Parts: sequence; structure tokens; C-alpha cells
Amino acid sequence: MTRPEAEIPSSMRAVLISEPGNPEVMKISSADVPVPGQGEILVRVQAAGINRPDIMQRKGLYPPPPGASPLLGLEIAGEVVASGPGVTRFHTGDRVCALANGGGYAQYCVVPESQSLPWPEGFDAVRAAALPETFFTVWSNLFLTAGLRNGDRVLIHGGTGGIGTAAIQLARAFGATVFATAGSPEKCQVCEELGATAINYRETDFVERISELTGAAGVDIILDVMGGAYFDRNLRCLAQDGRLVIIALQGGVKAENVNVARIMTKRLNITGTTLRPRPASYKAQIARELEEKVWPVLAAGEVRPLIFQVFPFDDVVAAHQMMEEGDHIGKIVLTFEE
Repeated sequence: MTRPEAEIPSSMRAVLISEPGNPEVMKISSADVPVPGQGEILVRVQAAGINRPDIMQRKGLYPPPPGASPLLGLEIAGEVVASGPGVTRFHTGDRVCALANGGGYAQYCVVPESQSLPWPEGFDAVRAAALPETFFTVWSNLFLTAGLRNGDRVLIHGGTGGIGTAAIQLARAFGATVFATAGSPEKCQVCEELGATAINYRETDFVERISELTGAAGVDIILDVMGGAYFDRNLRCLAQDGRLVIIALQGGVKAENVNVARIMTKRLNITGTTLRPRPASYKAQIARELEEKVWPVLAAGEVRPLIFQVFPFDDVVAAHQMMEEGDHIGKIVLTFEE
């Protein structure tokens, strides 16, 4: 049954940026409450995930696509309070988590209904908010782009970030053998607990270790967040017909001393993707597949988001500082007062 729409204020508290820069450029101020358009719902935000694209946008390096909210925030969880024309599934009072096109760092956020999902059974707002950006990204890249299959060998760089911890679990849940790089014994232990064979890249050459672990066969898929710094080494790790998917550039945009012949002789498939500019129809496809294939394993507790720390909305600067320091394991999440 649809509840009557609650009274919605005309203004809200939101994180605004006066100019690109460090975390201190973010200020909490007043902004207009957005109005849902065709196929959109308005959500009263209870929690919002922090992601590296937020950091890049704050620095002026990742502008929002045309038509998207200029505010930070790509994943939210909360309660539907209004809907635009053409909305058919979600109603006032429903609890949803959503992949936002922007605007998640605010008390209210407009999201496409097609990019929204119900909270998995047993989840609260914090855990639900840790899902959309991370799980949409992993499903898009490991499963739709790289075509992960049962029995594949997968190497995941950055195994203890939000993306990494989700990727390890999902790859394992769908039958892959998983290897993951991490930068400390503590982080390697987490990767092992999640089901990956961990490689401490500060102590071990991951190329040599992958060769040892696979009998020199290499891995079928690499999910890479480093970019240029790892490019040639990734080529050396890949098996025949291997797939390299680059989703971030933490190691720079340029690669040096690359043996391009490896791409030809191994018949490698190399691609790079960003999710935010992809069309709504593609994101809707991911949402449908996640609800069908991943939401049941989340509800069963077989896969779970790792929450490292929860910050009140007013402490968004500290949350970004923690993300940039890079010592976290799993997700950093903002919560909003009721």
C-alpha cells in the first residue's frame, strides 16, 4: 500500500564545494531539495557511501556528466518520499538503496527508479548504502565486461578497498579462484579471510608469485585499479586469452617499457571502463542482474559489505581524509540524523 507523501521541505543540508581542492573545501550548507523527474524517485537519505570518484570530483578531476547533480555522492540508502511521472515500482515509505548520478551527500537525493533496489533482507541503512557503487562496479567489470565464469583465475589489485573486498567475495561466490594484492600483513589476512590467496606487493613481486601459484599459466582476469604503473606487469600475469579491466588510475595514466607483443601473442583483451557516464539502460541492466543473482547471497550472508568506519554527515571532511590516507579496509559510510 502506498503511504501518503510526507511533507517535504524546500531546502536541505548538503555538502557544497566552493572550488576544487583538499577535503577542507567541502562545507555543509543549504541547497534546494531536488524534484524528481520522469522515472525518478526522491529519497530521504539515511546513509551514503564514500567512494574514490568522490575524491576525484572534489579535486576537480572527475566532472559529473551532463544533466547529473553537481553535488558529491554516488550511492545512498534511505526512504522514498516522493516520485516523478512514470515511476511504477517504488512508493512512498519504501526503503531503497540506489546508484545515484550525483547528489548523495545531502539530506535528499533524486535517483532513477531503474538504478534503485530494495535493501537486501536483514540489512540496515549503513550496509545498504555500502552496496550500489561498489557492487554495480564489480558486476559491470568482472561479469559483464570480463565475462567471469566458474573456474576462472582472477587477480584483484587493491584487495581490501570497497571494490576489492566485494570483488573477492563475488568472484568466489561464482566459482572463481581468486588472488589479491594488498600492502600489509593485516590487509593480506583480510583478503585470505574473504577467500583470496593474498600477495603482499610490498614484500613480493606479484608477477613472480602469480606464476608460482598458477604453475606459470597465469590468470584469466585482472581487475586493476593502478593503471600505468602495473600495465606491463599485468600483461605478464595474464594467461592466454586473458582479460585486463582497468577501473582506476591510482598508479598513473602512463605506462613505460610495455612489451606490446605480449598482447598479440597471448591474444589479450584489454579494456578500461568508468561507470558514471554509462547510459541509464546499462545501469538498469546491472540493477536487474544484481537483484536476481547477488541480492539472494547478500540476504543469506554468503557475501557482505565490509564496513570500516561510519561518520556522521557533519564529519564528511574527516571521512574524505581517511579515504585518502588509504589505511581503511572496506567501506567508509556517512550517516544522517533522523
